[in-house]
Amino acid sequence: MKFGIIKERKNPPDRRVVFSPEKLQEMQQQFPEAEIVVESSDIRIFSDEQYKKAGFTVTEDVTNCDVLLGVKEVPLENLIPNKKYFFFSHTIKKQPYNRKLLKAMLDKNIELFDHETITKENGARLIGFGRYAGLVGAYNGFRAIGLRENTFSLPKVENLPDLDAVKAELDKITLPNLKILLTGTGKVAYGAKEILDHLGIKQVSDALYLTSKFTEPVYCMADVMEYAKRKDGKVGEKFAFYKDPTGYESNFMPYAKETDYFIAGHFYGNDAPYLFTREDAKHTDFNIKYVADISCDVDGPVASTLRASTIADPFYGYNPQTETETTFKDENAITVMAVDNLPCELPKDASEGFGEMFLKHVIAAFYNKDKDGILARAKMTTSGGKLSERYSYLQDYVDGKE
Repeated sequence: MKFGIIKERKNPPDRRVVFSPEKLQEMQQQFPEAEIVVESSDIRIFSDEQYKKAGFTVTEDVTNCDVLLGVKEVPLENLIPNKKYFFFSHTIKKQPYNRKLLKAMLDKNIELFDHETITKENGARLIGFGRYAGLVGAYNGFRAIGLRENTFSLPKVENLPDLDAVKAELDKITLPNLKILLTGTGKVAYGAKEILDHLGIKQVSDALYLTSKFTEPVYCMADVMEYAKRKDGKVGEKFAFYKDPTGYESNFMPYAKETDYFIAGHFYGNDAPYLFTREDAKHTDFNIKYVADISCDVDGPVASTLRASTIADPFYGYNPQTETETTFKDENAITVMAVDNLPCELPKDASEGFGEMFLKHVIAAFYNKDKDGILARAKMTTSGGKLSERYSYLQDYVDGKE
């Protein structure tokens, strides 16, 4: 089987890659029967020369590969028919802007394996860039605090070489007395937690966070059963919520009353209650001044997220009273960081971490007869130009009926 590492062609440019040269060498050692080539790229965080030095052929033509590995969506005109593709297609939630992409892959008899669909049997994702989104998102939130308060100045992550340099910059700052809320318990949330712990911020329980004042920065990590509750007053159950959240409502306001800086690291599912609405944000008890919305669902569960921001211009202000955007330093505003491609700021570390997971779970599946069903679960489209049974719910979306 021949694998090709493809060039990223989406704009804005993404410097990440599925495998670093070093991790690709590991793949070759573990699976010597695998053929591997790398498509030439002038934007990738690792240069063509680095792959050549690692012993790999760098080429302009990957049409003779069986499996093509990328990060972001492939432009329609660059899709090669009758291949297996791995990338983030952003179609599993019926995203309107990528309907043509999914249709094109069906028309070209492409087998699509979306990185988001590579899961355990219980549905838990096996690979992704979540940790790096959490790391960069939490850092960016502190950067916004320093800029708004004129207390310290952190450089942009994209201007730093790696995660070690990011943490070294954090070592230089002194934080004000903040109460920080972090939602979620997945890879994103734990990436953010890594930053909070590196800063030496004390973690406290929900009960203490909601009832006490502190003389030092503290944070609380809240799971969904803390910030959502059953409408009927009965005790909620996490996995029941994931299956059907319609019987739940937000329990976020007690946290909003006590929080200065909110890091949104949760996963938001369809039909789940919003954490806070625009009306909630107008309330006199609403105390949040800073939001790092790593989840970045626009016009969704975090009412201050009016739009995604960019790496070039990561912050904006949300005026709760007028429900409009303003400057992030506006004293009447909530300062919002809502960059939706945060791992792009740490391309080297993110690529190395991604490759480690991809080698362990995906490449291995090609050579162990997919004994854990990873490839079977992840396959969205078949070589016959059809949706696989697991993703047949997308047919109306493909047909333009949704």
